[in-house]
Amino acid sequence: MPQVRIIAKNFMDMVASLPAMKLDSLYQNAYICEAILRSLPPLAKKYVVQILFFDGPVSGKLLEQWVLDDGVTKHRVAIDRLIQLRIFIEVTDKKRESSYKLNQTFQANLQKHLTNGGVLPRETMAATVKLPSSEDLDTYALEQWECFLLLLISSGQAEKPTSLSSSMMKIFQRGLLSQRDRDAPRLTEGGFQFLLMDTNAQLWYIIREYISNSEERGTDPADLISFLLELSFHVTGEAYNINTLTEIQRNTIKDLAELGLVKLQQGRKESWFIPTKLATNLSVSLTDSSSRKQGYVVVETNFRLYAYSTSKLHCEILRLFSKIEYQLPNLIVGAITKESLYSAFENGITSDQIISFLQQNAHPRVAERLPSVPENVTDQVRLWEADLNRVEITPAHLYDEFPSKDTFEAACDYAREWNGLLWEDSKKMRVVVKAEIHMNMREFLRGQK
Repeated sequence: MPQVRIIAKNFMDMVASLPAMKLDSLYQNAYICEAILRSLPPLAKKYVVQILFFDGPVSGKLLEQWVLDDGVTKHRVAIDRLIQLRIFIEVTDKKRESSYKLNQTFQANLQKHLTNGGVLPRETMAATVKLPSSEDLDTYALEQWECFLLLLISSGQAEKPTSLSSSMMKIFQRGLLSQRDRDAPRLTEGGFQFLLMDTNAQLWYIIREYISNSEERGTDPADLISFLLELSFHVTGEAYNINTLTEIQRNTIKDLAELGLVKLQQGRKESWFIPTKLATNLSVSLTDSSSRKQGYVVVETNFRLYAYSTSKLHCEILRLFSKIEYQLPNLIVGAITKESLYSAFENGITSDQIISFLQQNAHPRVAERLPSVPENVTDQVRLWEADLNRVEITPAHLYDEFPSKDTFEAACDYAREWNGLLWEDSKKMRVVVKAEIHMNMREFLRGQK
């Protein structure tokens, strides 16, 4: 089975994939314009801000003059990103020289927003509503998120019953879980890899999949992206009336509550939602590490592992690649063994993912140390993985008994052209080719007769 690779894309990748008409429609919202400006590479931000109040196209050669010689690659990346998002509209003159002008809708709304300030997407509720403290809200978000992940590991691991909506279950089933007939759902290779991601990457993966299957729920992806970006500008810990939302937005809010992005509360007459930090960080780039949690893992040179945590989720994640020996109220003790790593490798987890997880979650006492994970441990983890990869199995077909040397050599040349030649023996006129070109090879040999 090929390894499943999970790529956590942020909102801007989703925005860039939208049709031009929907992109222009999104740019009617000033907050979306600001969110997209935040997400751009530094050089792209510079270009947008510098020509924001400039009417007409700007020469591509002029933009190149704003960059030092060693920044050409970054310049190209910035221009490509701006074109993908339709922030820059490329214009080519008769001399085939490129100029760029800002998307008029994006430019007009961002100008107004930066000059006059913006009005929040919706007003907060009156002060009579009892709000949770910042600490309580953070605890709620963490508990919801951990319960969500525990349910992914095993439905029996969750400490409190969680009933996920059908839309959230579809996300689980799209690459994270597999189920055969009446058997219980099992984690896929992608599911195991997902659990070792940091929280930001996990969140972006879930949101990306939630948007991807929105059309199956009768929701326009552009409308969903617009609402989620608006949500990132709400104030953490403030209450917002649910009655100000459309029906689609209300359904989305209920789904987001299962992830811990918002907290739902019910009063006598009204209902409201309270955004957590997970929701208000939605427009933050994946490269921003300021929201990363404090680490908790210490790995010693003798392969012993100590995790200073009370979280059941942390224990279950560590169990994916290590042997847990005992657990105290605030300490998990285990060891990285050959057997525990072989089990992880068989489940599709790679040595690089394990090492990256240990480095990202290193306890503050060792995080500043270089390396934060002992080199003998990281080297041995990679060696044990290499032990399993000494032999690579490739489906193939053997051809022999060629009628002539010319036919044999023609077959070898044909296999090389198709990048399907695995082995040849010119003395005995035998050749092994990949199974994927077997049918083409048969047709080719028939034509040689």
